[in-house]
Amino acid sequence: MASQAQLDMLKKIETDNGFIAALDQSGGSTPKALKLYGVTEDQYSGDEEMFGKVHEMRTRIITNSAFNGKRVLGAILFENTLDRDIEGKPSSHYLWQEKQVVPFLKVDKGLEAEENGVQLMKAMPGLDDVLDKANAKDVFGTKMRSVVKSANAAGIKAIAEQQFLIGKQILAKGLVPIIEPEVDIHAPDKEEAEALLKAEILTQLDALPDTQVVMLKLTLPEVEGFYSELVAHPRVLKVVALSGGYSREEANARLAANNGIIASFSRALSEGLFAQLSDQEFTETLDASIESIYQASIT
Repeated sequence: MASQAQLDMLKKIETDNGFIAALDQSGGSTPKALKLYGVTEDQYSGDEEMFGKVHEMRTRIITNSAFNGKRVLGAILFENTLDRDIEGKPSSHYLWQEKQVVPFLKVDKGLEAEENGVQLMKAMPGLDDVLDKANAKDVFGTKMRSVVKSANAAGIKAIAEQQFLIGKQILAKGLVPIIEPEVDIHAPDKEEAEALLKAEILTQLDALPDTQVVMLKLTLPEVEGFYSELVAHPRVLKVVALSGGYSREEANARLAANNGIIASFSRALSEGLFAQLSDQEFTETLDASIESIYQASIT
């Protein structure tokens, strides 16, 4: 049974304009995220200090006056962030209660080695426990990522099947999964891979019961408007786009050309944000970033 908070979050995602901030870098990507933020590896030692530093970065973004539910619909958190507080409240409660930003949780445990042109997700044996924790903290949904490297029909079918199989486990716990089969922007046959992926996603969506909805997080396509059938599908709450290595400028331009899709950017959101900036400089940079992504998301 959904909590009142989760019902209010559903209404916000359905009806409000805005985008989703991806603040969920974890594991191997954390040192890279910190380096881009201006915090080098000689400024911390060990995982605990590293995750402390990244929590400081995320806290600075989330507590900033420019970051609120008027333009930011939701934020995706790493489990380590969910376990921490922001200004004395659990991170997910702070997001929703103080900022009216819907909390999502990254649940995947990373990627398997490439096989059949794709990287499937590693096994998640403790997923039910993580989902119970998410529910206890009024999290609305989850996110899990796998990657398509080339237009291999068998691999892409396997990726879609795995995403939706785990998606059903998440739906059974009353949470809304963000299904994220990323197509690598450097794939030599990206357009063909996207065609195969769309067909597989539609097959999976059509098999869902009409009481369930998912969200999709996809790479911005080569053909403008290519995912319009997914945007319009009754089992899809929202289609969001990852920046995938594109600069913010290019990601925004591609996003604006795809009506009905909103951003869920990570690196493109934090581009230009540095630990060394004064509070005023940080606010101005974050505000400009949020505004440009918001404008591209409302086309």
